Amino acid sequence: MDLRRLSSFLAVAEEGHFGRAAARLFLSPAAVTAHIQQLERELGVALFDRSPVRLTPAGHRFLGHARGLVDATNAAVEDIAGLATDADVLRVGVMGHGSAELTPAAISAFRHLRPHVQLTLEALTFTEHTSALLEHRVDVAFVRPAVTDERIAVDVLTTEARIVVIPARSELAAAGELRLADVLDLPFVALPRHTPRPFTDYLYFTPARGGEAPRPGPDHAVTPQEVLMSVAAGRGAGSALSSFARFYRWPGTVCVPVVDAPWDHSVLATRAGDRNPDVALFRRLARSLAPRFASGAGPGGAHPLGGQQDHRDQGDDHADPGPAAGGAVGHR
Repeated sequence: MDLRRLSSFLAVAEEGHFGRAAARLFLSPAAVTAHIQQLERELGVALFDRSPVRLTPAGHRFLGHARGLVDATNAAVEDIAGLATDADVLRVGVMGHGSAELTPAAISAFRHLRPHVQLTLEALTFTEHTSALLEHRVDVAFVRPAVTDERIAVDVLTTEARIVVIPARSELAAAGELRLADVLDLPFVALPRHTPRPFTDYLYFTPARGGEAPRPGPDHAVTPQEVLMSVAAGRGAGSALSSFARFYRWPGTVCVPVVDAPWDHSVLATRAGDRNPDVALFRRLARSLAPRFASGAGPGGAHPLGGQQDHRDQGDDHADPGPAAGGAVGHR
């Protein structure tokens, strides 16, 4: 039985909505609908009533079986993956689009130099700047902005201008550029309470609003996709670095520069004092490649972090990233 169809079935059953299930699985609604139809043909029964979306009696009966099959498969994969030693695995966390084009370039360069190391990728939410590292779920993490925590080491990689993401039908959407005064009163998509303070300050332009919270929109979000869904529905606004506009083209949304907002940065975060040689190599590669993908210094040429960047492991910056780094992404 196709696990993709089972995953779509479980998502629709839990969300009660084909569109939300598709967004959760990063699939199109048409793909999820096709999975359900194929599964229903395979089983010979209807699993859902469509209007409204709800499980049929057969769907309720199948639900437990589907969960058991998916759980058993995941357990088998985790059991086999656990046979690899930590020394042979590097786990890379990526929040959103990470450090833009630099992220795949650094990953490609590392794979070129360490082909024997199993490199895994994990998508991080807005709440996982430190937790994914401290819980040892990842070894390095592309996040934004910098984390202020003595347990975390930070390497600043890119510095970019700021944008806001607003509904395409907004009165502000036609503006070629905006200023902070134009956007501070927008209803911003809400974040969970446990979101690290640096990220909430970044998203909401907190310093510009004197430390006050923004006018909240009705939706919560922990991923760029959730922000974009809310914005497209006209229910809120978001903010980002300028590279966001290259990676997330979402119907019904517009990205507009905020010309007087301080530039901000993406960083590579690691556990402070981690002496894993693969972590050290990955850090060196990311730092050495960063100038090729930099968006420029902040206003007046000054780096917004001043002397806060962590350079404790920069003793050997002569590793050749190899041909994979240059060919990892296309240059604009």
